[in-house]
Amino acid sequence: MKIPFTKAHGAKNDFLLTWEGEAPGGDRAALARAICDRHTGVGADGWMLVSLPSHAEADGAIQLYNSDGSTAEISGNGTRCAAAFLLRHGYGTGVVRVRTGAGLKRLTLLKHADLEYEFEMDMGLPEVRAERFDLPLSSGPRDVTLLWVGNPQCAIPVADFDFDWRSMGAEIESHPQFPNRTNVSFVRPAGEHTIEARFYERGAGETMSSGTGSTGAAAMAVLRGMAKSPVRVLTPAGPIDLRLEGSAYLTGPAALIADGVFLL
Repeated sequence: MKIPFTKAHGAKNDFLLTWEGEAPGGDRAALARAICDRHTGVGADGWMLVSLPSHAEADGAIQLYNSDGSTAEISGNGTRCAAAFLLRHGYGTGVVRVRTGAGLKRLTLLKHADLEYEFEMDMGLPEVRAERFDLPLSSGPRDVTLLWVGNPQCAIPVADFDFDWRSMGAEIESHPQFPNRTNVSFVRPAGEHTIEARFYERGAGETMSSGTGSTGAAAMAVLRGMAKSPVRVLTPAGPIDLRLEGSAYLTGPAALIADGVFLL
């Protein structure tokens, strides 16, 4: 079985993109686990199936599978990768409209050089589900903020990252409070307009960056007075910039880095 793909990354959050019509049918969750495996597959945080809508409101549509085979409504970094993929194939212009599981998203192309792109993406209005919530954990209750940014987010203010935040992220991701699991961000204030964050994503684990996670982290920081808009989010992969003006507008990179065929 052959699965063609393009590999891309948005701030080192990496994805494999396949035209939906070129993807085998059957158990696509199992296919996602196979192709995303970093030892026996190509390796990625997620696999996206890209299609061309029959209606004129969008330039393309995506269905996202996490590396564990679960589906996700949206990835901010992944949607930028999809926009770059569509532009490369001649779909879209200065504004690329991508239909996701969280609705239609508009991405404005800011820069383009060869196979590297920079977009400003309208992430939509972050919805605060709980500004302050004491989440019971094995180590004791933790003060968190719960949000919806097209997918569920649990943002946690911290003084530093000198603790086992990966284990805590894994515990929170699958906590009974979240029957459909949640994305987790740990957020440290770093200046009037700057925060630093670490991410543990639903279905993928630790990631170098996260578009939706950065959106939730910035929204939480502004809500709690930890930072003011515009907010620069310092991730292990580099900065991601957000301005909160009703909607959250995220500026970040996307790069196409490989084409190939996975032999399953």
